Amino acid sequence: MSDKLQKHRPGLWQLFTTWLIIGIQSFGGGSSTLILIQRACSQHGWVDEGEFVRLWALVQIAPGINLIKLTILIGHRLRGWAGLLSASAGLLLPSAAATVLMTAGFTAIRGQPLVQAAMRGILPATIGLSLAMAVQMAQPLFSQARKEGRARLGLHLAILVGAALLMAVNGVSPLVVLLAAGAAALLLFTFFPAKPPVEPVKPVSGTQEETP
Repeated sequence: MSDKLQKHRPGLWQLFTTWLIIGIQSFGGGSSTLILIQRACSQHGWVDEGEFVRLWALVQIAPGINLIKLTILIGHRLRGWAGLLSASAGLLLPSAAATVLMTAGFTAIRGQPLVQAAMRGILPATIGLSLAMAVQMAQPLFSQARKEGRARLGLHLAILVGAALLMAVNGVSPLVVLLAAGAAALLLFTFFPAKPPVEPVKPVSGTQEETP
């Protein structure tokens, strides 16, 4: 475990309550929950933005619910198996209880005009949350690509747009899109290596003697 992670290592109760609060606030679908998890990890110093994006990419290639898999990865990374159970329980407890109660209540009022109008407003808001989270997650990725040179930045943009088009137009399986993107990146980045970082010029220590 790194020194930075050890410094911010949470207790099991803190881990449980943090994800419990996330579960209570998880309205509007997966995008809102993802934003809450990212904010919590950033505020507590548990996972930086770059590592968060890598963990999110990792959970895409395994079957199951992505947010639960992300919670499992972060919980295990922070406190091992005990952290995994604490974070998962905190996330699932409020949503499971609320879902049972809301399902019973919504069945009784779903035909009301006011309820239907409210639902039409909630749907575009969830799309907005998805777009906001996508932009936030893309920032560290493209910031690093920009440092590696224009060719790398262009390749990242091409992969992003290509994956979006495959999903939107052809309805390709997400697994196929992810595997194709990984293979494309492997080939393209081999021919377009990263630009070596420019090291800052350090000032020469000491003073120079003045010439008469």
